[in-house]
Amino acid sequence: MGCADIAWRRTLPAMAGNTRVEVAAIASRSKQSAVEFTDRYGGLPLEGYDALLELPDIDAVYIPLPGLLHAEWVTRALEAGKHVLVEKPMTGSLAETRRLVELARSRGLVLLENYMFLYHSQHEAVRKVLADGAIGELRGFTATFTIPPKPAGDIRYRSEVGGGAFLDFGGYPVRAAQFFLGSRLRVAGAVFRHDERHGVVMSGSVLLSTPAGIPAQLTFGMEHAYRNTYTLSASTGHLSVDRAFTPPPTYQPVLRVERQDHREEFVLPADDQFANVVETFVRAVAGDENVQAQQEGTLRQAALIDEIRRVAEVTSV
Repeated sequence: MGCADIAWRRTLPAMAGNTRVEVAAIASRSKQSAVEFTDRYGGLPLEGYDALLELPDIDAVYIPLPGLLHAEWVTRALEAGKHVLVEKPMTGSLAETRRLVELARSRGLVLLENYMFLYHSQHEAVRKVLADGAIGELRGFTATFTIPPKPAGDIRYRSEVGGGAFLDFGGYPVRAAQFFLGSRLRVAGAVFRHDERHGVVMSGSVLLSTPAGIPAQLTFGMEHAYRNTYTLSASTGHLSVDRAFTPPPTYQPVLRVERQDHREEFVLPADDQFANVVETFVRAVAGDENVQAQQEGTLRQAALIDEIRRVAEVTSV
């Protein structure tokens, strides 16, 4: 549902590579865009999103629409009896996200948010290095996801649908902090740069903390040089991973471990995080996997995002 760039480049190729998925239909606001996509990936081209939900033989819907359109179309897809894989963020608020999760559960349908980096094996490799004590006791986490300015008209500059940099990709560092520091994070502070012309947040920094006082310092923005990394600092060293959130499927991540008198680099296996999330979704739809734990992570993420936005010191520029 929606001919987004992420669908063209990553999700539809992953679906095409899964033997249990048939791309049966692709809907767009324009028939021309739908035809372009179905010419490559197959299926029936449809004009209008409603037309997709009216098809009786569709089991599941993938929704890569702009973030602030998710709540409406996830609701309508669930009410039509379809399982849903939706791009992050699931919605723009905790209340809407909770409502959708409860609706899916009440109807026995799968609803999965696509924070795809969580499905890449490199992060479990990092967890293992930490658990093995390679850098001592954890003392802090930092993560950065920044990109250069986008072309004029990009949806991220549209407050009514895209919602700005924080909602679109500022959540990646927040979700990574959850992954490594656990579910009990509190918001210690945040600073946002708000663009008055576009009416959206362009960049910012966030400080989170665990109950034990371990901080997570997070940076995001769309007015920077490109960075996509995280670092875990500990009592005897630190480790880092580049291209942490959006590695191509053929990319072999490099895990760097540094101590005072020692440095190692581990080349990790290439992995296709989109293929992995599609397989997880397929298994859940088939009844072979329960995604309740992922949904609880989605709810915690939505709560953190709400709280960060509430406390953020906003500077208009």
